[in-house]
Amino acid sequence: MDFRAGTREEPEINLIPFIDVLLVVVIFLMLSTTYSRFTELQLRLPVADAQAQRDYPREVRVSITSDGRISINGKQTATNAVDTLGRLLEAAATAGPQSIVVISADANAAHQNVITVMEAARRAGLGQITFSTQRPGPASGS
Repeated sequence: MDFRAGTREEPEINLIPFIDVLLVVVIFLMLSTTYSRFTELQLRLPVADAQAQRDYPREVRVSITSDGRISINGKQTATNAVDTLGRLLEAAATAGPQSIVVISADANAAHQNVITVMEAARRAGLGQITFSTQRPGPASGS
């Protein structure tokens, strides 16, 4: 009788077929994936109708000329003092605090005049302020 302890062989796990299967899966995923371009933003910008109604009852139009004259709804003010402008803006605001102050300032108007009108509107309780602009005209050829 042979009572010797037999040497048992440890089972080996062969990783080569496992790696082969993983490589095939990776190649399949690479070929079947569609790549999108995320570096580029596709935007559709809103379009405004330039022929829309221009007279809104909630608007208080303030114009500032390049030499500092201020007019409210087409009526020229006698002074540029903040308190006086505030009272005039409050009187011109037919919709009360929901009125919108539209400031149309000349491109060469002093920055201080625009700030004065904004401060007067704040004191009058008119918090909705916007600025009007114009479209650039066609380039003039010399």
